Amino acid sequence: MQSLNFYVPFIKLGVTDVWRHKTRSFLTMLGMVFGVGSVIAMLAVGEGASHQALESIRRLGSQNIMVNSVKPTSEDGPSTSQQSAKLAIYGLLNDDEFRIRETIPGVECTVPARMVRRMARYNERQMELRVVETIPTWFDVVPRPVLAGRVLTPADEESRANVCVLTEFGVRRLLAAEEMIGQHVRLGSGVFEVVGIVRNESGGTVSAPDSDVDAYIPLSTAARLFGVANIRYSSGGMEGERVELSQIIVKMRDTTVVEAGANAIEAMLRRFHKKNDFKIDVPLSLLREAERTKRTYNIVLGAIAGISLLVGGIGIMNIMLASVTERTQEIGIRRAIGARKSHIVIQFLINTCVLSIGGGLAGLIVGVAIPLLITFFTDMPTVIQLYSMVLAFGISVGIGIVFGLYPALRAASLDPIEALRHE
Repeated sequence: MQSLNFYVPFIKLGVTDVWRHKTRSFLTMLGMVFGVGSVIAMLAVGEGASHQALESIRRLGSQNIMVNSVKPTSEDGPSTSQQSAKLAIYGLLNDDEFRIRETIPGVECTVPARMVRRMARYNERQMELRVVETIPTWFDVVPRPVLAGRVLTPADEESRANVCVLTEFGVRRLLAAEEMIGQHVRLGSGVFEVVGIVRNESGGTVSAPDSDVDAYIPLSTAARLFGVANIRYSSGGMEGERVELSQIIVKMRDTTVVEAGANAIEAMLRRFHKKNDFKIDVPLSLLREAERTKRTYNIVLGAIAGISLLVGGIGIMNIMLASVTERTQEIGIRRAIGARKSHIVIQFLINTCVLSIGGGLAGLIVGVAIPLLITFFTDMPTVIQLYSMVLAFGISVGIGIVFGLYPALRAASLDPIEALRHE
């Protein structure tokens, strides 16, 4: 305790010197403020973008394999004898879903689905939405919060009922202020009763099972009403495509067999599909790759932002060297009346610590405020990590001490007699 009391005057002297040159100290601290703030803000923006991408992939399910139909680029497709009537045939088959379920090891269940754009009408309102023709297991493999009513049931599939489940955005656009559950909407040539509303989850850049505006109907009902051909008529004739299944979601028993299952599915489909009309997405692989990219992204952002901290440290060293020159006589007097070199070093280090700690604390406020403002004005997600705040503040203090050590040692090494003669 006696030792601490002994150094209190030196601490007061260092703080007083910084306060005496308020403008110079403030400008010097700005380097640390912007350095710390940029580290926290850039990492928060990068973490927010990565978090959004990772969450969208996780929502697809780490145990799921997404098999999608893709139209071949060189598709001519079988056509009728009339040149004006063309029907492109490609994509996944019902037999593919059966083969995957029965022959691929580790498969827990498969969910076939067909996605078609259809016009939805309710009274005077109408909008185009995506109709997802699927089975009730869809909502087990791709769980979505039920906001009202219920989802599709096995009874709906067996009875080929004209029922549908809408996503919340579609309900707001189509039904507006009407009582939602129990209303009847027209989808294409069929009339469907709305039995449920679910929250949709967009998948961003990956192959998400759902989009902003979806209507889910039983696959058996769709086969009865619409068939599997999507025909479009124009002045030039008839044009369309025949796709039995747009997507097959394969749920594996656990994550350890997902990648092996994906390879087996691809090998099996290659045997039965002569054209490259399917694509396989493995959310687990996408998740691992995204996590690796996230780490690299954070390192790059942190390194770029850290350069500004380095510049701030150089500014502190420059100011402290100038301070040593200005206070040469003061140093000589203090040494002449008995101050040791260690006292001089402590005095100047306290100056640098006040600058770096003050700048670091102000930088924390700036670093937290910038991501919040970005989120408020742009709706871009940002995630402020505690480790980034601790890291940035710790580096600012460390840089301040390191860059202030040389000026402090230089001040302590001055010869007292030469220092007293300095003008």
